[in-house]
Amino acid sequence: MASNTTTKLVRSILSRHHAATTTGRREFSAMVTTSEEFPGLPATSPSGASASKASVTTLSNGLTVVSETAAATSTISLTFPGAGSSSESSSESGAALANKYLSFKSGAGLSSALILRTLENDGATPFTAVDKSSATVGYTASKDKALRLLPLLATPSSFEKWDVVQVKKSAALESDASASDVLSTLSDSIFAASYGAYTPFGKSLYGSSATSAGIESFRTKAYVLNGAVLAATGIDDHESFVKAVEEGLSEAAVGDAPAPSADSAFIGSESRIYSPSIGAAHITLAFQGPKGSKALLDIIEQCINLSSEAVSGYTSPATGLVGVYTSSTEGSSATDELCSVVTSVPSADIVTRAKALAKSAALLGVDGADSKTLAGAMASTVLESGSFGYAEVAAAYDSVSVDQVQAAFTAMGASTPSMAAVGDLSSVPYQGSIVGRFS
Repeated sequence: MASNTTTKLVRSILSRHHAATTTGRREFSAMVTTSEEFPGLPATSPSGASASKASVTTLSNGLTVVSETAAATSTISLTFPGAGSSSESSSESGAALANKYLSFKSGAGLSSALILRTLENDGATPFTAVDKSSATVGYTASKDKALRLLPLLATPSSFEKWDVVQVKKSAALESDASASDVLSTLSDSIFAASYGAYTPFGKSLYGSSATSAGIESFRTKAYVLNGAVLAATGIDDHESFVKAVEEGLSEAAVGDAPAPSADSAFIGSESRIYSPSIGAAHITLAFQGPKGSKALLDIIEQCINLSSEAVSGYTSPATGLVGVYTSSTEGSSATDELCSVVTSVPSADIVTRAKALAKSAALLGVDGADSKTLAGAMASTVLESGSFGYAEVAAAYDSVSVDQVQAAFTAMGASTPSMAAVGDLSSVPYQGSIVGRFS
């Protein structure tokens, strides 16, 4: 007998009540005004776009719903904070990446082909993403089609054998592509050197040894509504949308709220991958920076970018890691430049400029981004602070002081860095030879 889930989903997916569109012959009328010479055409003086208004509601099942009103199209995404690779157990290695490809696959009486055809017929563009800390499933569609596709975000997987085989292949291909990419390899290397290759945040996302049992157990525990954030753009009525979410996801797994990933202690070690055919050395130093404030980390990153044209900054809100990167055929001088950037405390003027750049970028993500980018910003902000809005985002950056940023640089300059290098390393010094510069 079909479950309530199957009945609701099949009814939602297969029932189509498209209003018939008819084109009739225009009748002559003397009632046409000068401002509308051709009835039915868009107004020649449309009203201006209204400012975005965000609303946040947490349901009794632990799901937080955040929506905004201004986007012209609707992106609806469901972010699971416990579905990143840092939440894998030892028997689930590689399951986070594999589950990225299991979304929109067979489940609740619906085949993969039917799910994808339904999305295509409604003009929706599905997407999935995963990193060390979370995973996201979503789609972008026209505002009039978006709501009825909601059940597809949390379709209970039936773990069909052919689907599982396919997701393993897809995960393996992505892992191979990552291994052949210099910057991806460097990123994996610096996290392993910073936290240890077998710790939650030190291990690679790109494991390719996931088992069928591991994939299923990981999805069952991690892809649940409790603790997740559903972000939606282009929603005119938040309260009505919340009711639609409750109905559309009423049969989805609620589960337990994910426990915070165990902290990985910063160990400050080194990773070197010698590959002279690359032709240059790609070098990164990393430090344990402040945790708990994405705004502070963004400003630190901008300070690094302003300090040297040859050096780029990187920060990880999930861990507080702060990295500096450069590439050069002169490995020794490039390493000197990295050390100089970190050990030089930025002036108040640099911090002020960095703060303005970081704040502008964040506000652009709220007020000027495309629908998908906006939904991502909404979800990440709610996960960090529990709220979202233009004023809240601005206030987070305004609250960061010059002293806080300078103190972070002082602390990094007095700590032992981790180091990762990939490429022609013949002139790149070892970590042990540069630690004396940080004291």
